[in-house]
Amino acid sequence: MAAIAVVLLFPIVITFTNSLMTEREIGINYGQIGNMNKTAAGEINRFVNLKLLPDQVTLEQYSKVLVNSPRFLMMFWNSVFMVVPIIAGQTLIAALAAYAFSKLQFRGRDYLFLVYVLTMLMPFQVTLVPNYIIADQLGLLNSPSSIILPGIFAAFGVFMLRQFMIHIPYTYIEAAKIDGAGHIKIFYSIIVPMIQPGIAALVVLLFVDYWNMVEQPLVFLDDPFKQPLSVYLSRISLDELGVAFAASMLYMTPMVLLFLYAESYFIEGIQLSGIKG
Repeated sequence: MAAIAVVLLFPIVITFTNSLMTEREIGINYGQIGNMNKTAAGEINRFVNLKLLPDQVTLEQYSKVLVNSPRFLMMFWNSVFMVVPIIAGQTLIAALAAYAFSKLQFRGRDYLFLVYVLTMLMPFQVTLVPNYIIADQLGLLNSPSSIILPGIFAAFGVFMLRQFMIHIPYTYIEAAKIDGAGHIKIFYSIIVPMIQPGIAALVVLLFVDYWNMVEQPLVFLDDPFKQPLSVYLSRISLDELGVAFAASMLYMTPMVLLFLYAESYFIEGIQLSGIKG
């Protein structure tokens, strides 16, 4: 496991250490990416000098990203203003729907949940055309709402929290009903405190998913100034490799911090939800 961890962490370590290199050193080490230089024997040199430690530690690349590139900060806040409403909205909607699907008895409940889950199994490419047509008819194209609204009503959160709630004994709800509590009181006073690990796990998974989205902004947002940070990284040219390293580190920092903060809740929530893989 230690060996696997080293292999998986190596690209992240390389990205971090190379982000501390000077532009000149990065050009010397990775100049062959853009220019396939020929060796003395006339053969094309397709290898780069993959260097772990910089000769001189500098924050030059971070200065270029944060100070000299206002577009990075603008797209960073675009990502925040898209991802935060999606997480908050989907968590609320998913918790209420999961409570209905797991604890309320009504005709056709299981069949309705099956149909609901089927929408989760369809990849984005399958529903792309209908989503685009609906967004166009509603006048949401080239607006963050074309991404936020479908994200709020996605089915994954309902599926995950329902799997978590079905393990809560129904006797808790019966005892609350005997004391005169209604469904709203039961939900906020009993169910929500008991599913906090599941909510934490859902928040982490949603953040990683929507923080890394690329297809949705490229399709629904024509204005590049409205697109999120995930699109910015794909547009960095080979002449700005130092900026790419620094931007990548800043891009992954929120995900790492969130996971470290909610690690225990995340692991517990995944274990109790029954989701594997």
